[in-house]
Amino acid sequence: MDLQDCIRFANDYPSCSLATVDGDQPRVRTFLLWFADETGFYFVTFSTKDVSRQLKGNPKVELCFFNNPANFRGMRQLRVTGRADLVDDEAVRGRAVEERSHLEPAVGEPLGPTLEVFRVGSGEARFWTVKDVLKEPQIETVQF
Repeated sequence: MDLQDCIRFANDYPSCSLATVDGDQPRVRTFLLWFADETGFYFVTFSTKDVSRQLKGNPKVELCFFNNPANFRGMRQLRVTGRADLVDDEAVRGRAVEERSHLEPAVGEPLGPTLEVFRVGSGEARFWTVKDVLKEPQIETVQF
């Protein structure tokens, strides 16, 4: 297993659970990965949302991508633990605004002023399958 396996899995199954911390309370929600590459796992959100405030207050996160197979034995998940940092790059933000412009009618206003891009650019990742139920301490991890 290497980082490329993790990137491929996340891009193939972009719907994930994203866990943040709000004070001493964990918060989890379903999130859609924008994309993953060698530089990290990228997400788009809005500065007006609680998740943005939580990530700025405590950038530690855990992501869980799941392949959701019809057969239980085919179940596989990728857990990514790391730090989500705000991407302060106008070219990246511009690309996100352009690629998410279809959301403007639902949001009811232009995305540009409130859209934010976060990246989990360092941390560790590990796959988990049913075969790993009793082997969690031995699961191979990838540092990135």
